[in-house]
Amino acid sequence: MLYQSTRGSADRITAAEAIAKGLSGDGGLFVPESFSKFSGNAIPDLASKPYCERAAYIIGMYLEEFSAEELTRYASEAYNGQSFDHPAVAPLHKLDNNTHFLELWHGPTCAFKDMALQIMPRLLTASLQKTGEKREVCVLVATSGDTGKAALEGFCGVPGTKIMVFYPRDGVSEVQKLQMTTQIGDNVNVVAVEGNFDDAQSGVKGIFSDEGLRRNLDGHGYLLSSANSINWGRLVPQIAYYVSAYCDMLNSGELKPGEKFNICVPTGNFGNILAAYYAERMGLPVGKLICASNRNDVLTQFLGTGVYDRNRQFFTTVSPSMDILVSSNLERLLFEVSGKDGAAVSGYMSSLSASGRYTVPEHVKAEISRLFVSGRCTEEDTKATIAGLFEKHGYLIDTHTAVAYNVLENYRKSSGDGTPTVVVSTASPFKFCESVLEALGQPWQGGAGIINALTEFTGFVVPAPLSALDGKTQRFTCCVSVDGMKDSVREFLGVR
Repeated sequence: MLYQSTRGSADRITAAEAIAKGLSGDGGLFVPESFSKFSGNAIPDLASKPYCERAAYIIGMYLEEFSAEELTRYASEAYNGQSFDHPAVAPLHKLDNNTHFLELWHGPTCAFKDMALQIMPRLLTASLQKTGEKREVCVLVATSGDTGKAALEGFCGVPGTKIMVFYPRDGVSEVQKLQMTTQIGDNVNVVAVEGNFDDAQSGVKGIFSDEGLRRNLDGHGYLLSSANSINWGRLVPQIAYYVSAYCDMLNSGELKPGEKFNICVPTGNFGNILAAYYAERMGLPVGKLICASNRNDVLTQFLGTGVYDRNRQFFTTVSPSMDILVSSNLERLLFEVSGKDGAAVSGYMSSLSASGRYTVPEHVKAEISRLFVSGRCTEEDTKATIAGLFEKHGYLIDTHTAVAYNVLENYRKSSGDGTPTVVVSTASPFKFCESVLEALGQPWQGGAGIINALTEFTGFVVPAPLSALDGKTQRFTCCVSVDGMKDSVREFLGVR
């Protein structure tokens, strides 16, 4: 299977080349030329297997030059009891007969990014070997909070790699910031950026598109790559947990083979819900994909109107990982629903860059509406949802998961759709202690002990990776402007 750019470049490359490069030279994202399809017995067969074997099989459907033995080894190393604190890796929590929470936060950084970033470094280093790459790779990451720590954890100490993470100075929670700035490892660096996530993301994209900088780094033996979901090696492992959730619902009798289910995803950069879209295109019986937005509801507006417009006020919310106005992975969806028309997608992206907006034709909007619905959740409703779920069901969720559950409940009321639904729970509530405590009527003024305060009030056990943060010293305190990001990369790599 070969890969192509969403912006129409004629080049066709292998999966290993796509993972090694991260981003196409024309600025587009790599996508497979076609969707792999599940055979008639594939999903029932996967239902009898543990998560690591499910993941290896699904990833292998897209990475043909990787052997089954290789992928099984990588998945076994990534998804095990040392890295994940639950034997199911991505367990389902049943709320009622029609609602399950897919808990994707049992990994080493307590967020769903671990599901991809525990295996991606293995895929990247193997891809470099398969393509004959001799340069050392420098992985650049822009994060709205969770990707950064998960990438740091995944690449820490990996031979032949360096990793540099940029995060918005005032756009992450205190726990997220501590997780990143206390990271150990000689091959890691963390830098705050003055601005929001979109500023950090545009800065990283600017570094990738700077041919002069890339030639300079090449002369010093460095290759740039990405661990954001713009990299296919980050996205493809995410398909696995949607298939795994369906397998678990078959095993529990919650669904019958072939019966459809809905998936509700708190969405910012669009990668997580895009993986669910790919799973549906592969043959997973999905009814609706419910895109849940917080106050930064650019995606909800687009899915409802066909107009993408980032020219709006940016809000810092209690669900900071969704505080995004430029959703990079939406480009991949546009490519598919536009009939793989790279010129059209290139036009949308050029318009977005020039004017901050674009409008898709009616037939494209109609194709999107076939599968996607959307909704938004206010700050007040986010907190009320956390409190209501804890009081009624004794179940504790974070702010992002609360956005998704609130949007799902509103969708059900307005549509009457009673299809069994999986709500994607993207982070441990302990990553957002201050907001969760406030939602529960226990406001906290900051300072030490906030993690323990949440466990003392709720009785829920603090995940071990977060309890270990207490007393750690911050290693990284640098903050730069967007214009200073390129120089910080040069400094990190010792390049002038």
